[in-house]
Amino acid sequence: MLSRVAESIYWLNRYIERAENIARFIDVNLHLTVGKNDKLAEQWRPLISTIGDEDEFDERYDGIASRENVLTFLLFDANYSNSVVSCVKRARENARRIRQALPLVVWEQLNLFYLMVCNAAEEKDFSRIQDFCEQVRLTSHLLGGAEDATSTKGEAWNFGRLARMTERADKTSRIVDVQYYLLLPDEEGVGSALDVLRWSALLQSTSALMMYRRQYGRIVPSQVADFLILDPYFSRSMYHCVLSAKEALAHVLGDETKQSKTALPTRIGKSIDDNLAIQQLSQLEHSMSDTNIESVIATGIHEYIDDFQEQLNSIGNLLQANFFSWSGDDTEEQLAMAQQQS
Repeated sequence: MLSRVAESIYWLNRYIERAENIARFIDVNLHLTVGKNDKLAEQWRPLISTIGDEDEFDERYDGIASRENVLTFLLFDANYSNSVVSCVKRARENARRIRQALPLVVWEQLNLFYLMVCNAAEEKDFSRIQDFCEQVRLTSHLLGGAEDATSTKGEAWNFGRLARMTERADKTSRIVDVQYYLLLPDEEGVGSALDVLRWSALLQSTSALMMYRRQYGRIVPSQVADFLILDPYFSRSMYHCVLSAKEALAHVLGDETKQSKTALPTRIGKSIDDNLAIQQLSQLEHSMSDTNIESVIATGIHEYIDDFQEQLNSIGNLLQANFFSWSGDDTEEQLAMAQQQS
């Protein structure tokens, strides 16, 4: 596989997953701020702070974190690189570059997704934001299902899976962080009893409510955190995403060692053990398997997630340098580009 094709597949899938998860961010905040008299009803700035683009938001919207400004910024602002509309446009552009490598149904559904998002950006109907977020999530699922059902499970599919899992791990961690940021702003509040309805809203927004109830039954904050952070079997948990990303990367490296005609950069290494990205994924996997939710809460949910996200960013930079840089001389430039996209 050509490096440029692998890169487009990787970013196509990351952008689609990112758009879905931004919609989930909005959805969880809408659930958390239900009620006109709720003290959280106007707390939209923590959402921007947790995403990490507060400076850009303040410059563009004069620091006024109203509901309408935040929704416009995260969903419809074409000048903001991580908005839903920007993510879908970039995904479509990456898909256009490798049109011949995509199943027809994936290309068609992505075009429909693009048109739907562009129409919503023109209308900006804030009374139907939850419906729009639901459409974004369902379309992302449809694209993932179409790709899974119509693709061979080779390098291209595993690059896509690697992209989705690393992006999902990061965004699930941020959704959990939003919950604690809003409801447990003080360190002494971590681990205290929380409103069951709000924790149910968090689970619902991560499509986890039914699976959680089957496993645990009653809503208990520490068990909810355990389920979304450390559960090895739930498909959106941080730990499961790390496991799946490592497996996908191992398949890519395994294919590379068996196929001498690959166009991937030679510095990937001749064995899995030589690859720094999979080494860091393995370290992250081992650290998560050796911890429990009690120690995570004792450390602090916010602090644990910050460290987790830093490790994911490092892994993303290594993936960019190992697979998508054209030569060793331009690694620094490629890393800067990767950091901009992520």
